[in-house]
Amino acid sequence: MARKLALITGASAGIGASFARAYAARGYDLALTSRRRERLEALAQELKTAHGAASLILPADLADPAAPAALIAALSASERPPSVVVNNAGYGLPGTFATTSWQDQAAFIQVMVTAVAELSHRTLPAMRAAKFGRIINVASLAGLLPGSAGHTLYAASKAFLIKMSQSLAAEAGEGVHVTALCPGFTYSEFHDVNGTRDAVSKMPRALWQDANTVVAGAIEANEAGEAVFVPGSVNKSLAWLGRALPPKLAMRIVAGQSSRFRRME
Repeated sequence: MARKLALITGASAGIGASFARAYAARGYDLALTSRRRERLEALAQELKTAHGAASLILPADLADPAAPAALIAALSASERPPSVVVNNAGYGLPGTFATTSWQDQAAFIQVMVTAVAELSHRTLPAMRAAKFGRIINVASLAGLLPGSAGHTLYAASKAFLIKMSQSLAAEAGEGVHVTALCPGFTYSEFHDVNGTRDAVSKMPRALWQDANTVVAGAIEANEAGEAVFVPGSVNKSLAWLGRALPPKLAMRIVAGQSSRFRRME
């Protein structure tokens, strides 16, 4: 029980699985959650073999409002409060706001905003008491740029995570670090799930990063106490342009490019 525990949501693939591997390599045990039990079990076996890490397998659908409290209850029952929380679970909801159901939009908000805030809220007190804690909220470069048509609440949800992380970083207390990770295009299953793989595959290779590189930079930034981390020089340049350009011009540029990677139907 001397090993610290890292809770990682959306751990079954992509950035989430890379976070699990990275923290296991750092000597952490894991609490792994996603909807796909079989993938979590395979990842847990991999991490045990490679690093001797023990894993709690906690299948959950964060679209269920009861899921965050249930996850924390399971950790409490195991007497393993997490020292690290990586709020990674997320997806893109294709279509425009008016052409998708409110049920789908509400589930999206629950996963992307409410569950992140609740898990952070429920785990932060123990971190403050221990004077050690790490929270990484996986936001997006989209949260630093103007909103665009399609996937309507995606950029808005990521902007929320960025602002929330900045505030939490300022108030978290001694030994507790909070970081919003803002990746751009990252090789993962994200674009397969939301049906944009063919479109984004046409984007220049310079815009893409691999998940392991993104995660390594995020952990380093979090350990250094950075509240917002944008990985990669290209993404940093795009984030700077988003702030530096006149708002109308920035919106026009984003609007002209968004159809290349967002589904409107």
